[in-house]
Amino acid sequence: MRNTFKREEKLKKKKFIDELFVAGKTISAYPVKLIYLQFEHDSPYKIQAGVSVPKRNFKKAVDRNRIKRLLREVYRKNKHLIYESEHTKKHIFMFIYVGKKEENYTLLEKKMQQVLQLFLKKDFNNKIVPNEEA
Repeated sequence: MRNTFKREEKLKKKKFIDELFVAGKTISAYPVKLIYLQFEHDSPYKIQAGVSVPKRNFKKAVDRNRIKRLLREVYRKNKHLIYESEHTKKHIFMFIYVGKKEENYTLLEKKMQQVLQLFLKKDFNNKIVPNEEA
């Protein structure tokens, strides 16, 4: 699998984003919060992902854009964790930066890996396992 983040992988449709915030589940590893929802979409990829940094915490657009670039890069480098898992169905993701100050790349990468591992655990535990006793 190539480490790219193509247009088809980006979460852009307002309808999808609205549905995600209404019915999505959350996982967080401070300062990264993941909102996810199992959702059938037209993209050939398993995951459509978006990133967000609240204006309330970072007033300058320059700072928000830098953090968004870092989050996208960290996701791009670590998305193989999800794609290697064969049981994951199609989902939509939104990564939100909830910290009050800008963190460095290595910490963000570690936290992104934690969030993705937690997602895989929750996603795997929610699967229906056939009853062996019947």
